Amino acid sequence: MEESRPVKIRVQDLILIFGKNKGHALEMLKKGNSKNEILTKTQCTVGINCANFDIIEGEFFVIMGLSGSGKSTLLRCLNRLIEPTAGSVYVNGDNITRKSHRELLDVRRTEMSMVFQKFGLLPHRTVLDNVAFGLELRGEKKDIREAKAQQAIETVGLHGFSHQSPAQLSGGMQQRVGLARALTNDPEVLLMDEAFSALDPLIKTEMQDELLGLQSKLKKTVVFVTHDLDEAIKLGDRIAIMKDGIIEQIGTAEEILTNPATPYVEAFVKKVDRKTIITAGTLMHEKPTVVRFGKDGPEGTLRKMRTTGLDVLPVVDDQQVFMGFVWVNDAVQSAKREEKTVQHILLTEVPAITTDVTVEEMLPLISATRSPIAVIDKQSRRLLGIVSQNSLVIEATRFNEQDINTLKEYANNN
Repeated sequence: MEESRPVKIRVQDLILIFGKNKGHALEMLKKGNSKNEILTKTQCTVGINCANFDIIEGEFFVIMGLSGSGKSTLLRCLNRLIEPTAGSVYVNGDNITRKSHRELLDVRRTEMSMVFQKFGLLPHRTVLDNVAFGLELRGEKKDIREAKAQQAIETVGLHGFSHQSPAQLSGGMQQRVGLARALTNDPEVLLMDEAFSALDPLIKTEMQDELLGLQSKLKKTVVFVTHDLDEAIKLGDRIAIMKDGIIEQIGTAEEILTNPATPYVEAFVKKVDRKTIITAGTLMHEKPTVVRFGKDGPEGTLRKMRTTGLDVLPVVDDQQVFMGFVWVNDAVQSAKREEKTVQHILLTEVPAITTDVTVEEMLPLISATRSPIAVIDKQSRRLLGIVSQNSLVIEATRFNEQDINTLKEYANNN
């Protein structure tokens, strides 16, 4: 994610308490009392406990946790469908927690739209009228709102269904109508609360793919709530994991998986298939020792190999562009022939990948070659690092038996 992009939503010290004695409960919370202690003494429930985070413009931000963790409650605080007890929510730098009811309605109609788990379609209206409903509430003329609604219907892949009733549509199609209705207002922020959890698995996967496709084109800021870790990993640029109203950790799927912040997060992600998440960027050895083509001959290459204890080194040109690998046995023979360059022993038919390639995608590469895997910049092809077979073998200890057998087969053949 580009850090240069502006902050779209900023949440500061956000607290939500349910119950009649909120003042006393808030005092206890600020003094460090636990959720259970507050419930026992005040009969109040802490829904959100001092949440602080930023969401970047254009980011797909996922809030996840088990039932009762506070994820949907937090989402509803972002547009004040639920009124926070304390703290602030800024949208485009504007504190919406201080807005009047009329000003807040304007924010919801123009800047933020919401898609619920329950589709919330009006059964007596057509698909077109359902999608145009928000614009109707905004007071837009019929021809304008229907044109915008039809465009949104086309965007979500419901061409030809404008005049159907919701009852004539499948669950997945109804959810598309709900998504189209949210998009019709052309919101800057799209809030989605368990939007796909009521769908059958196959339809759910289709809707996830559809949403990712839309996001790649529309570049909205999306805040998506789910209890499904696989869904969070698939959709989210970053994920916030919640427990008992507390945000335990925020990070990319890879950051959370490789460096869980709490025992709860570690237990939460324990069964995740790591090979689909861990990437070359995490495993690679940065700034490896290299052979410089045109400068290092076979003798110089052998000296570097003796110094590093390695029997294979990557070769780069004077711009650090990756060219291939040289092996120790080949360098020895080349030195005996008194060759001055590594040109004749350079192996160029070797794997070269970018930092976002996963372990799952790397496994077939190492089973088909004896070389390490070079990690390069996509545009310039400059060498960024090296993924060794050893690092993959270490990571493979977390994999299933089939993956380990693949690596063992590589080891036996090389």
